[in-house]
Amino acid sequence: PELPEVEVCRRGLQPELEGRRIERAVVRFPRLRLPVPEGLPELLAGRRIQAIHRRGKYLLFYCRDGGAGGGWLILHLGMSGNLRFVSPQEAPGKHDHFDLQAEGALLRFADPRRFGVIAWQEGDDPLLHPLLAVLGVEPLTEEFTADWLFAATRGRAAPIKTVLMDGHLLVGVGNIYASESLFRAGVSPLRAAGRVGKERCARLVAAIRETLSDAIAAGGSSIRDYVHSDGGAGCFQVSCAVYDRAGEPCRRCDGVVRQIRQGGRSTYYCPGCQH
Repeated sequence: PELPEVEVCRRGLQPELEGRRIERAVVRFPRLRLPVPEGLPELLAGRRIQAIHRRGKYLLFYCRDGGAGGGWLILHLGMSGNLRFVSPQEAPGKHDHFDLQAEGALLRFADPRRFGVIAWQEGDDPLLHPLLAVLGVEPLTEEFTADWLFAATRGRAAPIKTVLMDGHLLVGVGNIYASESLFRAGVSPLRAAGRVGKERCARLVAAIRETLSDAIAAGGSSIRDYVHSDGGAGCFQVSCAVYDRAGEPCRRCDGVVRQIRQGGRSTYYCPGCQH
């Protein structure tokens, strides 16, 4: 799951969980990408979920107790995780590692590959957590501008697609959306980031914003394991212009979509109209 999928998930969780009291939490597998904090079920029980936010690909649940104390439950879906509401009578499956039972709602976290994260940050500022403190700019905020991207990429010899996927620089632009954004902007994924000029940076910022917004509106992309909290699937993948279309005609010119490997990931682009 990338930024659009996590944002869609957040929007689906909000009306079902915000304002509700946590009755219990169950940890079935204590070690995912990182160890689950010891005593987390006891820490969560009785707190009320005041708000659900997103930072990059992390979901942030602001939980307050009866007094003045607050804290943040931090969830990352990893590469194959999903959150879905289930009936209390539904038995957990092999890969169902965590339950959050709130008033009238049972949220279950499944993660077959166990690359997800369940963490906790005490206090009112979740960005103090080491996982969040190192994250880059949010692409759907006013901070993400053509001037910022131009300045951030100066002197970088790495390909622009690789740089866009660096979460310490820019969060949430994963493999699918980087390929699609570069196509929309007419920028080659092979071009060195430091050689992307101001005009191309402006086109690329607009394309990234547009691509992510379109993906959120389409419910994200369901390529493998990702499903919505209600069990539904996203459909952005069916409208992709280049992603997973190697060997097919370009939808903008007479070229053919190519597939290459960059940073261990597949990149899709059209050499005819991306320069």
